[in-house]
Amino acid sequence: MWDYSDTVKEHFFNPRNAGELAAANATGDVGSISCGDALRLQLKVNPDTEIIEDAGFQTFGCGSAIASSSALTEIIKGKTLDEALKVSNQDIADFLEGLPPEKMHCSVMGREALQAAIADYKGEEWKDDHEEGELICKCFAIDAVMIEETIRANDLSSVEDVTNYTKAGGGCSSCHEGIEEILTKVLAEKGIEFDPESAPKPQVAPLTEPTDKTPAVAKIDSEGSTDSGMSSFQRIKKIEAVIEKVRPTLQADRGDIELIDVQGNRIMVHLVGACAGCQMAGMTLGGVQQQLMEALGEFVQVIPVQKKAVHAVSGA
Repeated sequence: MWDYSDTVKEHFFNPRNAGELAAANATGDVGSISCGDALRLQLKVNPDTEIIEDAGFQTFGCGSAIASSSALTEIIKGKTLDEALKVSNQDIADFLEGLPPEKMHCSVMGREALQAAIADYKGEEWKDDHEEGELICKCFAIDAVMIEETIRANDLSSVEDVTNYTKAGGGCSSCHEGIEEILTKVLAEKGIEFDPESAPKPQVAPLTEPTDKTPAVAKIDSEGSTDSGMSSFQRIKKIEAVIEKVRPTLQADRGDIELIDVQGNRIMVHLVGACAGCQMAGMTLGGVQQQLMEALGEFVQVIPVQKKAVHAVSGA
């Protein structure tokens, strides 16, 4: 899988400033759980000096999302609002001693959450500066303006780069042509000719229900084997093993997790006990998702469901 720095691992396993910030006077929400990542950043800002005295976060996402959010809170504490606004997604990645290219979108989400929180403090309506742009990636609800801004800010030069930084194009390949058009425009302004045929493309991982046209990430052949070399039975057993591994930790906090169903790359789980109402449930699921991806060697999405909703989710 991906090569993480020791700093990333440290901030994932021991995140700083995680949880609700009771004294917060600014909140920024970005992302969507339905799209796989969401982040709430809260700030305690001194009204006289506009210095960020404290920061806290709650995130639903993978280990890199947790680490990036943790790093962001450490970076901005002690800065004025104007200084904090200068923090870039690359600053977050540098603080963590680098992120895998496929995980740079986590640092971009952190930057946007910071902008949203500061706008909230100032009483401004934050629309992520690109809410009215043409929707390019329907899988992750990424529009043209965000893609263009991210290309410019990070000197991106391929669809693969765009996917790594925004997730656009990572769910299916239907938006690749739209991304290529934006790349052609931005690179042409720099005097660079974009060649879509030679530029690298991302490996797509469909997040929609498996159909004849959109096969699940782990394709199962006629003999019951997946493209990872595991049989479907072996894959289920490996998923169950990861779930069982994390259960003692949750049970120690009077919670628990149950595996409900597996549909391609979508793994449905049910949080019970204290975990069901815990404000850190997003981090719990993000950690489970990260462990599952590393164990299976593929992208998966962990989705919390209620038992009564399983039939509706599976379409039974």
